[in-house]
Order: sequence, then structure tokens, then C-alpha cells
Amino acid sequence: MVDTANAESHLKDDPSRRDFIHIAAVTGAVGGVAALAWPLVDQMNPSGDTLALATVEYDFSKVALGQQVSINWRGKPVFIRHRTPAEIAKAVADDHAAMPDPQTDEARVKPGKADWLVLVGVCTHLGCVPGFGGGEYGGWLCPCHGSVYDTSGRIRHGPAPKNLAVPDYAFTGPTKVKIG
Repeated sequence: MVDTANAESHLKDDPSRRDFIHIAAVTGAVGGVAALAWPLVDQMNPSGDTLALATVEYDFSKVALGQQVSINWRGKPVFIRHRTPAEIAKAVADDHAAMPDPQTDEARVKPGKADWLVLVGVCTHLGCVPGFGGGEYGGWLCPCHGSVYDTSGRIRHGPAPKNLAVPDYAFTGPTKVKIG
């Protein structure tokens, strides 16, 4: 004869079976939510054409002393300027001048490559593209609101709050630079 009262109390006293059912249900629910969420999260990754623009390599061997080229990187112009010794000397001489965003020329170029300046060519005020050779500092001038940058791309006066940005870049060979 089976003692039903004893069997019922045994089930009430054995929480391991109930715990297993709860753990299995929660694990199944978490797995289901993850399976549904993964495609939504995955579609937020950048597309292939965006990843292709993440870095750009440029051969600057044809850029003469005193010239500048503009290339496209991440939808923005990047200036690669081959600075003259006079431009470098002017930038270094102004290292300790009063500036809205103080920075030395040495901090804006790679060691041993002071004649090459790489800048994002977007004014930090409203996003205009400044032109080289304007203003009293011999650097870039933003035609929209008059921000004036020196030969190191540092803001000297005008409404722009920051210097022209220096992107992450590295020289990958004697005549190649990789931006990004």
C-alpha cells in the first residue's frame, strides 16, 4: 500500500525538481530573446562601403614642397600639406602665442616628418571647408565666418573653438600615408 500523504509531502519537500523546471524555463526564454534580438543588433553594424572608407592610403610622392592635396576620408576632406621650411619655422615660432586652443606644432605632426601636415579640412565652427593662403597667419581661412588658422592648422582668431583636427595617421612607407 502506498502512503499518499507521505508522497505528497515528499514532493513539497524536494525543491530540486521545481528549481530545475524554473531554471530550464528561464534559460529557454533568454535563449529565445537572444535569438530574436541578434538580427536587430547585427543590422546596426556599419555596411561594407562604410568600412572600406575607414582607412585610406595615399601616395604623396607627387606633392611638391609648398603644395597641398585634398583627399576624401569618411566623407570629409583631408588636407595633406608639404610644408616649406618657412611655414614650419613660422609655426614653431608661434608655439607659445596666445591661442584659443593652444597646442605646439610638434604635437600636430609625426616625429621626423615635420614637413608633412595632415589635417581634417573642416572648420570647427560650422563645418565649412577653409582655403589655404588666407588671413594674416599664412594658413587657412574659413570663408563663411572668418576663422583664421596658422600654418599648423591652429585656430588663431575667429569663431572656431578648436584647431583643425589631426586624424589618426601613419606613414607606411617613404611616400605613403595611411589615414584612419
